[in-house]
Amino acid sequence: MGKAKTCVGVVVGLAMVLMLFAGTAFAAPEITLKFAGQSPADHPATMLMNEIAKEVAEKSNGRIEVKVYPASQLGDYELVYEEMIRGTIDMSCTSVPSQFDPRLELVYINGFVKGYDDVKKIFAPNAWLFNKMDELNQRLGVKLLGFFIEGMIGTGTVKPANEPLNPAVDKGVLIRVPNMDVYKLAAEAMGYRTVTIPWSDVYQSLQTGVCEGVNGFSVAAAYTMLRDVLKHWYMTNYSLECLNYMIGMKTWNKLSPEDQKIIAEAVAHASAKSIEEAKANDEKYMQLMREQGIDVHTYTPEELEPIAKACASTWPKLEKRMTKELIDEFRKELGPK
Repeated sequence: MGKAKTCVGVVVGLAMVLMLFAGTAFAAPEITLKFAGQSPADHPATMLMNEIAKEVAEKSNGRIEVKVYPASQLGDYELVYEEMIRGTIDMSCTSVPSQFDPRLELVYINGFVKGYDDVKKIFAPNAWLFNKMDELNQRLGVKLLGFFIEGMIGTGTVKPANEPLNPAVDKGVLIRVPNMDVYKLAAEAMGYRTVTIPWSDVYQSLQTGVCEGVNGFSVAAAYTMLRDVLKHWYMTNYSLECLNYMIGMKTWNKLSPEDQKIIAEAVAHASAKSIEEAKANDEKYMQLMREQGIDVHTYTPEELEPIAKACASTWPKLEKRMTKELIDEFRKELGPK
């Protein structure tokens, strides 16, 4: 009797071991994709990157592994974009650089999004903006998969700005802007002096007085990256901050239609979720700013109207770099009706 039980136990044990090995072999990834991000590990963008990786792994039964690299571990967004073109980095959730084509600044034009009421429509898959950005990216060897909607944009400073709602008044603040005409022109139209500083030097520049504020940031980004140095946050909603879910065409073309669908659907789910969460995240991170000791200044849509008009007044100046054809099309599709 004892021997019989022992034999049964051995057989069961062997079966479990074989099942374990079989499961391990089945779960071993056939494809590993490098997914580069620029946001910190605790940022909402990185959290959704991890959700994408999890969904892809589940739907592919472990065949596709998406490895997430947050906080610019694989380089800044310009380098990541270059590497996606080459095929050495597969995917990203980053800003899109305009060094290869100034028209890619289209998604960052200021003054056409004033709130969340129309964000779902403007940033939806297959809407005009998505299709145009995908067209421009694919010419360079990168496919747009979707947008991560981070939140409405404001300005953070280390000292008070003069009359922040009056574009005609010099704000008395030198702010760092991204190296894009859309941000520089809009910031100057609002009354700020501007300087372009590499992102990696911004924190120290705010500490040492090389610049006195930052522009082109969502609340979440400003809080997670700069909360220790900012003293004021002006929630002026003059634009919408979004990152771009992208994949290199070399990687995309290697994938089967089935795997392309798995990845596209996972990104679509994350993109839709980001829109739903963006407004709540704005409120969440403004409250965290207050708890950090940052003075948070908020305004009504009516109070912000002069700033929106000042930003829109810069659109004709974008024609030189982005072409009159594109700006005319932009005005037709997304300008005031």
